[in-house]
Amino acid sequence: MAALCSCRHRWKRIQCLYVSTRNLTGKCDYDLVVIGGGSGGLACSKEAAQLGQKVAVLDYVEPSAKGIKWGLGGTCVNVGCIPKKLMHQAALLGAAVKDARKYGWQIPGTVCHDWTTMAEAIQNHVKSLNWGHRVQLQDKKVKYLNLKGSLVDECTVRGVSKAGKETILTAKNIVIATGGRPKYPTNIPGAMEHGITSDDIFWLKKSPGKTLVVGASYVALECAGFLTGIGLDTTVMVRSIALRGFDRQMAGLVTDYMEAYGTRFAWNSVPKRVDKLSSGALQVTWTDTETGCEHKDCYDSVLWAVGRAPETKTLGLDKLGVQLNEATRKIVVGADESTSVPNIFAFGDISEGRPELTPTAIKAGKLLARRLAGQSTELMNYDNVATTVFTPLEYGCVGLSEEEAERRHGEEGVEVYHAFYRPLEFTVAERDASQCYIKVICERGGDQKILGLHFTGPNAGEVIQGFSLSFQCGATYPQLLQTVGIHPTCAEEVVKTHITKRSGFDPTVTGC
Repeated sequence: MAALCSCRHRWKRIQCLYVSTRNLTGKCDYDLVVIGGGSGGLACSKEAAQLGQKVAVLDYVEPSAKGIKWGLGGTCVNVGCIPKKLMHQAALLGAAVKDARKYGWQIPGTVCHDWTTMAEAIQNHVKSLNWGHRVQLQDKKVKYLNLKGSLVDECTVRGVSKAGKETILTAKNIVIATGGRPKYPTNIPGAMEHGITSDDIFWLKKSPGKTLVVGASYVALECAGFLTGIGLDTTVMVRSIALRGFDRQMAGLVTDYMEAYGTRFAWNSVPKRVDKLSSGALQVTWTDTETGCEHKDCYDSVLWAVGRAPETKTLGLDKLGVQLNEATRKIVVGADESTSVPNIFAFGDISEGRPELTPTAIKAGKLLARRLAGQSTELMNYDNVATTVFTPLEYGCVGLSEEEAERRHGEEGVEVYHAFYRPLEFTVAERDASQCYIKVICERGGDQKILGLHFTGPNAGEVIQGFSLSFQCGATYPQLLQTVGIHPTCAEEVVKTHITKRSGFDPTVTGC
């Protein structure tokens, strides 16, 4: 049975007109309506339904500037984590083929990559996930509506179909989980007309060819990394620094490895315009901010990775008084994901101050559903969330960067243990391991609580995922040393770190 609703009316369609009519039953259509069918929105809706709530999910994808559109599942499934990791895997396999010869594999002829084969396989997998999400919603009795949702009031949602047909739903609670979309620079002629974004790259039918990636976020570096890895001429244009918000030393190791790996970097460079030549090539003009000199080069594709914007413009938030951060246009939320308007909640990438990560959105969505169903009071803990950048040399981290640790505790209040190590897999293949590095950041006094852990190397995500559990338990450096490693692995080098930066000793690992 639908829950009682605080609103006193509902909208009812009569021919082509909408008129306000009294809801004589005093009940809403749904206990919960979720706007946004990404990872977080789906997790929230399914959890609520399992707890006995009557739930509907509205999801609608506006095509990208290049006309790319996808199915249910949001950014992660369609144009983010999933296709990104699979293309990263394609690049790793290319590197493995090169290593294989050193391990005795006889590989005749030249090995080359076919974009179409890879893209078709990945796109088919993504489509299977789209279908799987629809089946799951049906199985859990969640109503899925392919409608673009907006708010009428604190308990009324208007959904509009592709054909323009309107549907009105009332709900006891409304959750907004619409995420964000890539931004185009608005001050660069030809940027949108001739460029693409991460909304497009994974759905291209043919190879992007020689590519300029503009930006130095994790999205930019991951895309540049797998493009280089499958053999494409790739350049990253960086205005200032790479991986802003991450540990500076680790970011430097990531880009150093990428440069050695074959990715070109145009540092301290700002694009001015993009022109399409008669040959079809894209001529990019940019300025070196250090010298003031202007440069030009031609590319087959220009990929903009200059940030993401929250999907808040068409939700009707302003008229309801839902508070937004004026600078970011993200929704201001409380610890319980509540907004400034009763009955309206928001979480995930659209929320101010939250990590833009799929797992945090999923967990926050489930916890919110439990609270709204009266089954729990547990809040989402956003501290010490682990993450990984899937660049050619992967970078995983959890906790504070060295800079942030020193800001909070003072330089003298922090002890950093570190090590350069060589993965066993790299030895026979004679691969450069000079950027494989581990850093354990601890409080200098007391029990030496671990504040941050940073790792560059193979399978960084798998390594950091395991260690991230210890952060929830308040792990200390002595406890790390008491942990017995698994030999021979890269992860065991973490529990063996014993040289401090302060000592000045060589942190290079030699032998077992």
